[in-house]
Amino acid sequence: MKLVPLGDKVVVRRTEAEDRSSGGIVIPDAAKERPQQGRVLSVGDGCRLPDGSRAKPQVVEGDRVLFNRFAGTEVVIEGEELLILDEREILAVVA
Repeated sequence: MKLVPLGDKVVVRRTEAEDRSSGGIVIPDAAKERPQQGRVLSVGDGCRLPDGSRAKPQVVEGDRVLFNRFAGTEVVIEGEELLILDEREILAVVA
C-alpha cells in the first residue's frame, strides 16, 4: 500500500537510532533518543495559495531531512512506522 499525502504534507521514514555511543558503549532501547532526521518517502501537491494555485513543495522524494523531535504524526502502515509532517515542520535538507 502506498501512502499519498495531501496538500503540504510529507511522509518521512525516521533513520535508525544509534546502538552505540561515540565511546563504544551500547545504548539500551529505553535510553535511545528519537532520531530527528529521516528520508522523505512521499510529498503532497503543495499548499494552496490565495489565488487558487499550489506552491511547489521544497522537498522531493529521497531527500534526507531534519525535523523537531516531537514533530508530525506517527502512523504504522503494514508494520512500518512512518511520520506525516507538515512541510513547515521540516527544518532543513541534509545535502
